[in-house]
Amino acid sequence: MKSSWKSLGQIFLAFLKIAPATFGGGYAMIPLMEKEVVDKRKWMETKEISEIFAIAQSVPGAIAINSATFIGYRLAGVLGAVTAMVGIMVPTFLIVVALSILFIFVNDNPYVEAAFTGIRAAVVAMILYAAYKIGLTAIYDKTTLMIMIVTTLVLYLLQVHPVIVILGGIVVGIAAVKVQRWLGYATRLDREDK
Repeated sequence: MKSSWKSLGQIFLAFLKIAPATFGGGYAMIPLMEKEVVDKRKWMETKEISEIFAIAQSVPGAIAINSATFIGYRLAGVLGAVTAMVGIMVPTFLIVVALSILFIFVNDNPYVEAAFTGIRAAVVAMILYAAYKIGLTAIYDKTTLMIMIVTTLVLYLLQVHPVIVILGGIVVGIAAVKVQRWLGYATRLDREDK
């Protein structure tokens, strides 16, 4: 997609409508971003967007803004990155301001507390769905499955900082590929069924 005003407008509108439809933060936005960018608009492939999500959660900042920025950049360069970032931020900013003002008046209301209980449960489901979709492209052999299992155990049992886990993942990934090549095994870097 070229960086024309029309394409920038499409990018802006695509991300503008994602933010207000999502509660629960950036991870909850991942399925909607994928549906919009991959399924509906056919701007990217599933593998490509999964890579963007992996990078977006590895760098500092909010995953939704990072993802939108990376996707926008892939689609239309720097202007696309800025356009997607603004598109995802404007509704979120306005909603947060409005909710902050509203919350002052209704924070003790039992209906509001009940609504937040339901929202939190739905957000967990959306995060699990996003993890499943990313897992489809990230876990494709025994090595990547073992890396995922060990990383989950390290995070859960040792409570290691996520940055250290990401850096460890980089080192283990590079080492695994080198060892497989040294042993003479064919090295796959993605799923074969694509």
